[in-house]
Amino acid sequence: MGWAPASAIRRLFDGQSGATNHLVPRWLVLRALGLIYFSAFFSLIFQIRGLIGPAGILPAESYLQSVARSLGPWTRVWYAPSVLWWSGGPIVLNVLCWMGMAASLLLVLNLWPRGMLLICFVCFLSFVSAAQDFSGYQSDGMLLEAGAIAFFFAPSGSRPGLGQTHPPSRASLFLLQWEWFRIYFESGVVKILSGDPEWRHFTAMDEYYQNGPLPTWIGWYVQQLPHWFHASTVYATLALELGLVWMLFLPRRWRIVCFFIVTPWQIGVILTANYTFLNYLVLALGVLLLDDRFVMQLLPANLKKRVARNVSGEANAPSAQIEGWRESLRPKWSALKLSVSSMLLVWIFYATTAELVWTFVRAPLPASPVTALEPFRIANQYGLFAVMTRSRYEIEFQGSPDGQNWVAYPFRYKPQDLNRPPGIYAPYQPRFDWNLWFASLGSWREYPIVPNTELRLLSNDKDVLALFAGNPFPQEPPRRIRAVLWQYWFTSMAEKRATGMWWRRQLLGLYAPTLEREPDGTIAVIEWPAVRSRE
Repeated sequence: MGWAPASAIRRLFDGQSGATNHLVPRWLVLRALGLIYFSAFFSLIFQIRGLIGPAGILPAESYLQSVARSLGPWTRVWYAPSVLWWSGGPIVLNVLCWMGMAASLLLVLNLWPRGMLLICFVCFLSFVSAAQDFSGYQSDGMLLEAGAIAFFFAPSGSRPGLGQTHPPSRASLFLLQWEWFRIYFESGVVKILSGDPEWRHFTAMDEYYQNGPLPTWIGWYVQQLPHWFHASTVYATLALELGLVWMLFLPRRWRIVCFFIVTPWQIGVILTANYTFLNYLVLALGVLLLDDRFVMQLLPANLKKRVARNVSGEANAPSAQIEGWRESLRPKWSALKLSVSSMLLVWIFYATTAELVWTFVRAPLPASPVTALEPFRIANQYGLFAVMTRSRYEIEFQGSPDGQNWVAYPFRYKPQDLNRPPGIYAPYQPRFDWNLWFASLGSWREYPIVPNTELRLLSNDKDVLALFAGNPFPQEPPRRIRAVLWQYWFTSMAEKRATGMWWRRQLLGLYAPTLEREPDGTIAVIEWPAVRSRE
């Protein structure tokens, strides 16, 4: 009959004409996405009140009130889409996390996956939109983008199994693969375009394991390897991100080869650095390089027969008939769903493609569709490690009852004790510790979380204290609080054998103003930090 636009649209966007050879990879990816969402909400339940609660470091209510003063009633909701407009109190914050955890677990159990994906997306976006500095990570955008596309990727129904009667639409499958590709490729591009000499001279990995936000003990050992090893990993990184990922667009066997290259690579990154759920998400999206035929070969014989039986049984099962007036509405409802999903997926593809093009050149493409999606973080521009951090600094909060004797507040995850090995925490995301790493690379004036934390510690605020491993002033708050800056280095193998220490450090001085609580309750600045230049 020839080509027709309607048939092409249906082939791309309608699940009934979808990719029937990706049922098992889809099942695996959705389970992984549920676990990643769970890790995100699970980490928040212990932190969210201290981060953005009413007595937190950056209260969400205060932020949303300032947004409301600047924008109209509808514009403000689009600019900061969040259920926290209703309330930013502790109860609502806790409910947000518990709802997200419950929905993510139900997603893992494959119960109403589309509904659970929608709940996870709304809850996580609500936090991200109101968390200010605590949500400026590329990993948050990656998860929201994957979660939004997965809504169209997932099968319909309350207990869909493998979803044989509703295979994934080709457009949603491609957009998830497209996200996977862009994460790699754009990260490789920015490394070249940034002009950072570390990448050009193949020295970017020489101190990478030491200087990242939250190193691991495995990274300590890898750091000890000779320069030729680190130089070879620089070359491998650029080759993978700029070249190998293009195998996505090659025939099937090349995609499978690519999977077996990038998967061990991501596992290596997970073991040597704590990048929260980022690498787990990229690892999960990589499963979409495979198809049912290949995955079935890896399954045990009894499980393979069971899956094959379910596939053939559900694929041939007759669809339920709807009688009466509802049957007449069914084609119209299907057409409406197809139109909406087509429009949204094309919109996301355009916005992400424009972001990729703008990485190279500011081409005169319409920017309004891209700008309109920005608050929802579902069409992002990625670029990891464009410029390598050349030194490691750590901010430490110290309190004093008399201004003479200072006691440090212990961190849960950040390097602090010299004899404590760096842990492996990912996919758990300690946002407070993570942000202090970014703050250490700049000025306290750029990162209000530091002086705000000092203020909260002067009153022994329990929610903020919960972000630390302990409270050295349990009876009453200290009279003075200061934030000092240290420079840290991994010890050498010889130093560790001799001393047992994983770290060595040097005090650089005051990072933020020293604050004092006066007898009348007012807060005064006792000492200002000196202006310091750092390479």
